[in-house]
Amino acid sequence: MARTAAGSDKGPPLIHVIYEPSHHADMAFVMAMRNGVRAHHWPFGDMAPVEGLSLADMEAIIAFVREVQVANGID
Repeated sequence: MARTAAGSDKGPPLIHVIYEPSHHADMAFVMAMRNGVRAHHWPFGDMAPVEGLSLADMEAIIAFVREVQVANGID
């Protein structure tokens, strides 16, 4: 599976400007992974908490998202 953060029919594209650091800080991603989040920027429904992720896992996910965002001119 390609890892592009481009979204799918199950979730939004994380390379979209709405997820830039000045609008969704890293802690917003941590809170979403820990607690889930109500749908507010996408039509896919609520996001459930992601079970079994350590803080290191979450930090790696966020670092990947930020890297892809920068590669696509979003920073």
